[in-house]
Amino acid sequence: MNPSSVDPSIDVSRVAQASRRRMLLWGAGAVAGLAGAGLAAWRLRLGDVSEGQAQTLWDASFARLDGEMLSMAALRGRPLLLNFWATWCPPCVQELPMLNAFYADNRAKGWQVLGLAIDQPDNVQKFLQRMPLDFPVVLGGLGGAEFSRGLGNDKGGLPFTVMFAADGSISKRKIGQLNGQDLQDWSKSL
Repeated sequence: MNPSSVDPSIDVSRVAQASRRRMLLWGAGAVAGLAGAGLAAWRLRLGDVSEGQAQTLWDASFARLDGEMLSMAALRGRPLLLNFWATWCPPCVQELPMLNAFYADNRAKGWQVLGLAIDQPDNVQKFLQRMPLDFPVVLGGLGGAEFSRGLGNDKGGLPFTVMFAADGSISKRKIGQLNGQDLQDWSKSL
């Protein structure tokens, strides 16, 4: 076909249709992206801490994997990073080595880290054989999930981390996976 015999109005029409389709697809993608971001923000939104919940936590005891009980009161008086996690939670598992490194680096400075597993004892035991942690891990069970909700994790998302100051007050909270910057900022805030 000779290029000079092509009807220019057909090409312009096709180009305009393709441009409208691209704009429509781009707009739909933008709306979907904003909706996803809104949903994520809603899921990761912290609720209010229930009145007296911090004290209730300090009065609690949790079972260690060896069957002994750990009294939370024994941890009061030094900064504490309390991490709610589970073996079936990929972001939880991904952040554990970072929490372990934070503990190793800051233990001499008085920092404590406690993992509160919202999981079955056998699962936690098997997991810790594969990935040993230097900080203590206790079993939370359903009671641990309730403590998490009382601390503002209304939707029960994991991981959920709470930083307590030496006086036992809540200093920071985060639903979702921590990153190194979070830990650096949090440790400087006390």
